[in-house]
Amino acid sequence: MAKRSFDDFDEYANDYRSIHTDNVKISGADSFYFAEHKVKLLIDSESETIDTRMLDIGCGDAVTELFIQKYFPSWKVEAIDISEKSIARAKEKNISSANFSVYDGKQIPFADNSFDIAFMAAVLHHIDFTLHESLLKEIFRVLKPGGRLYLFEHNPLNPVTRYLVNTCVFDKDAKLLGYNYSNKILQKASFRNIEKKFILFFPRTGILARLIKLEDKLGWLPLGGQYMYKAEK
Repeated sequence: MAKRSFDDFDEYANDYRSIHTDNVKISGADSFYFAEHKVKLLIDSESETIDTRMLDIGCGDAVTELFIQKYFPSWKVEAIDISEKSIARAKEKNISSANFSVYDGKQIPFADNSFDIAFMAAVLHHIDFTLHESLLKEIFRVLKPGGRLYLFEHNPLNPVTRYLVNTCVFDKDAKLLGYNYSNKILQKASFRNIEKKFILFFPRTGILARLIKLEDKLGWLPLGGQYMYKAEK
């Protein structure tokens, strides 16, 4: 059997959102909600600056770009993915502020110091661990000095997260990254000012949804469904 390097999303490209929404329905939200939630988390740190260039690594079907267009309409986005069919679906959305292209998963096809922001949401757990450090070094290379990486991953310490991953068809080969591991590979890739925050603690509907307003104060607690890192070049 060939060694796994990247999980193949071509077979799920046409139905990704419906599959994901069905998988996360116990959370009380759909796939679009979680994509928007991640983009909204950038609002506290980033501004609507006309010259801002963003790179989205593992963009899939471009739902992130829909919400970048909503909250940061003047940003220019380059979005890349190894899945040709996902990129084809992304292009169908005709998002004027974004360009979409296929890449090989290893070498990012842009020059040094090209981007102000890099964004990678729930991607690394679909990539073999031996490739993580080199990919982060590639992201570091294409960021401008002072550029920011926003990295989101599932938290293996959260039992609901582990259940959702174990029951999702396109996560069948996924291997989750502990938050300490992610911190170490960011350091090895020379990132600095690394900040961690845990997110998504409570269901989005029902009685416990009343507690969502407390999530900003719980960012230190390693029990959220996901975690995010902000790191600088």
